[in-house]
Amino acid sequence: MLGGPGLWNYWIVIILMMTGLYVVIAKGNLVKKMIGLNVFQVSVIMLYVCMGKVDGGTAPILADGFEVYSNPVPHVLMLTAIVVGVATTALGLSFVVRIHEAYGTIEEDEIQDLEGEV
Repeated sequence: MLGGPGLWNYWIVIILMMTGLYVVIAKGNLVKKMIGLNVFQVSVIMLYVCMGKVDGGTAPILADGFEVYSNPVPHVLMLTAIVVGVATTALGLSFVVRIHEAYGTIEEDEIQDLEGEV
């Protein structure tokens, strides 16, 4: 079964990553490109969170009876990545709005045609 029953989350990461990359490359609409970048970003975040989880591990709080702990650093870094991703998405969409105001379209090929006329 494609690498065993415990690896299904990595297959989901790969599918999301390739879907996001395909949307960025194949679509000409700038909003769709932003959505593709967000899908790609979510796949990377999922990858780090999956790798940071230890089977049978608990939160790194010292207590009796626990010997295996999960590392919290990947999860904390991904919280930072989510915040940065939201900020860059907002900035990218604001650029799309300004491009639409300047050119009257958000289609990449139409913008290139308009730039060729100037």
